[in-house]
Amino acid sequence: MSPRVVPFALLLPSLARAAEGGAGAAPPPTLPPAPLDLGASVLQMAFGLVVVLALLLGALWLLKRINQPRGPAAGLMRVVAGVAVGQRERVVILELGSSWLVLGVAPGQVTTLAEIPRQDLPAGAQPPAAGEFPAWLRRIAEQRRGQR
Repeated sequence: MSPRVVPFALLLPSLARAAEGGAGAAPPPTLPPAPLDLGASVLQMAFGLVVVLALLLGALWLLKRINQPRGPAAGLMRVVAGVAVGQRERVVILELGSSWLVLGVAPGQVTTLAEIPRQDLPAGAQPPAAGEFPAWLRRIAEQRRGQR
């Protein structure tokens, strides 16, 4: 009887199994994870969205509370009116005690344009709308010039 010749390529799989320690036993197949139920995944996603929205609203509420003035200074100043006169420039009327300050506000700069005595708004009237503000400011300035 002559020795049988076996090609080397056929020996590689059995050599690899022997090196792993399993003498011919194939490793058990791993099963993919079971798919989640569609309803459960939608519920989980909706719950996550509600949590994120609640955190966002809570953070906004906290920021608003932090930025509010407190104590006696809370009622010291208030913005009566304002209008944009350029892309980044505004004219603002600020009530400070018994006077109004007309301020020019630009990036990095606030300039006092005029100081006028506090005026009573007509009953039921709101501060002038953005479109009426320039005419209102002109009328106030003319009244002030007439007082001199």
